[in-house]
Amino acid sequence: MEAVGLSALFGGVYSGRRVLVTGHTGFKGSWLSLWLHSLGANVAGLALDPEQSPSHWQQLALPVAMDARRDLRDPNAVQQALEQFQPEVVFHLAAQALVRRSYRDPAATFAANVGGLVNLFEAVRSCASVRAVVNATTDKVYESQVAPGGYRETDPLGGHDPYSASKACAEIVSASYRLSFFSQPDSAGRRIGLATARSGNVVGGGDWAEDRLVPDLVRAAMTGTPLMLRNPRATRPWQHVLEPLSGYLLLGQKLLAGESVDQAWNFGPPADATMEVGEVVRRLQEQWPSFEVTHDHRPQPHEAALLALDCTKSQERLGWRPVWDADTTLQRTVDWYRAMDQDGELLSRADLAAYVGDARRAGLAWAT
Repeated sequence: MEAVGLSALFGGVYSGRRVLVTGHTGFKGSWLSLWLHSLGANVAGLALDPEQSPSHWQQLALPVAMDARRDLRDPNAVQQALEQFQPEVVFHLAAQALVRRSYRDPAATFAANVGGLVNLFEAVRSCASVRAVVNATTDKVYESQVAPGGYRETDPLGGHDPYSASKACAEIVSASYRLSFFSQPDSAGRRIGLATARSGNVVGGGDWAEDRLVPDLVRAAMTGTPLMLRNPRATRPWQHVLEPLSGYLLLGQKLLAGESVDQAWNFGPPADATMEVGEVVRRLQEQWPSFEVTHDHRPQPHEAALLALDCTKSQERLGWRPVWDADTTLQRTVDWYRAMDQDGELLSRADLAAYVGDARRAGLAWAT
């Protein structure tokens, strides 16, 4: 990947810089760690062990400065990790990220997503090296209401299920720390830039989580077991995992430059990629026709029927916009899993190079 000049992306700001990724063993975190490593960053991770096998993180086998398997709910462990690594930038992706699991264990969800965040912020406050923090939340932080054109960053926060509510709380906690501590100079005159990033449903190779559409479809195809589809009419903004990550990295770049981006930002897909679950399944079946689908008509826990994001602010003020349309996103995702299933081939680096190449051809500033 060095051949495509990845270290120069985002103004070369990450080359040689110490960057901590919480949740690096997860789906998004492993992809972000791959990208940061390709940018020449000195990457460290703080997370629990991967829950699934195979694990994208283990498959990548990235060399990192620190691979700390610690629980964010343990404040001393978090404090020690930051003191040891002395990061300049922190990308916070660690979370209990599953809606249905949050119904089964709401206490653990709030403890991880709210209490763990407070522990991280307290460690950041006392770690003199940190200059920028990007906290990844979700499109589910918004109060359920009619939002023509999609939810905007100024819309009210809410959350019916414990996961969504915990992430809305994380937004409020972030705003509180920003106003109370990070935007104010400390005794050494240091300010810390803190931005939150709200993205839609991400897909792509390497996601093996439970109760998520694409991993469930892939397991069905690999085992010949029909998929039980719960909510085919639910509408979501679907995007490749690299799309919001480009937004996170862009925020980090601008925070380090001292730009006034320490606020909330939406990173969603193009309009053609906000679609019903059933439509996503239909398109994936066209690419991988071996899996079967049945419908689960049993009562299900409440999940929002419609989610869509208005990303005008990110596009106009950050110069960010999505790169891949729905067809490209789904094709890349299917190709990744089929290559892994049939040949044991890992296409993650090839996908990253292709994404960067398409972003360059599209004239995106971060890629040129």
